[in-house]
Amino acid sequence: MKKLLLTLFLSLSVIGCASLELEATSSSDSVTEGILALGLTHEENLVEASKLKSAHMVSVVTGQLIKARDEKIQDEIDFIESEKYAEIVKVTENGLSFIGPEISESIKTGVLETDKDLQNYYLEGIKDSNSEVIEHILHVRISYNSKNKRNYISANLCDEWGRCDNNKQQINVISMSVSNCTTSSCDFSEVLELNLGDQFLKDSINNGFTMRFNSKKKTSKIKVSSAYLKGYLKVAK
Repeated sequence: MKKLLLTLFLSLSVIGCASLELEATSSSDSVTEGILALGLTHEENLVEASKLKSAHMVSVVTGQLIKARDEKIQDEIDFIESEKYAEIVKVTENGLSFIGPEISESIKTGVLETDKDLQNYYLEGIKDSNSEVIEHILHVRISYNSKNKRNYISANLCDEWGRCDNNKQQINVISMSVSNCTTSSCDFSEVLELNLGDQFLKDSINNGFTMRFNSKKKTSKIKVSSAYLKGYLKVAK
């Protein structure tokens, strides 16, 4: 009986602590929102946070204020970048095709000079003249030096934690070329396409998205930034 009462007491204690923690988090959120609503500078916001009675609350609210400041700065940077991208989106005369700017990135994959991937990618949108629904294509070219070609076969959408194990999607392999062969390796270039829905891009606009392209030997990640999406979708609509 005593063991049962002790177990019950401990369970209630844990529940009580969890409730207090949730209450504290909820309270800190409202306090942070209240300080931000004052329209003060970031430094003045921190002064207001320092006036709170609880040292724990001061710490939590201060952290939330810094996060809010950083997100605001990033939003401003993304807006400027998105405007640049929007200016160079190409639109056909009939207004039914949109081609975003091509991005080129060099990704180091090993210690040797040749151990790197050159990734080129861009978005293209095609609007149906009757339904006005836009379907998008992510065009990707992956160039690399290797003994063997990779033969990419599929793609996975990665989540915010970098996990890319679900949402496998089919890709269209457009071409594969080989050049500059030596006794140990060749330069390969694989051109791939991935169909994407309009709603998917709109849902991804605030954070961008990352796709992992898979082959039996190696995977490659392509990250499309929020700024790129915002600029592209500003025109492709």
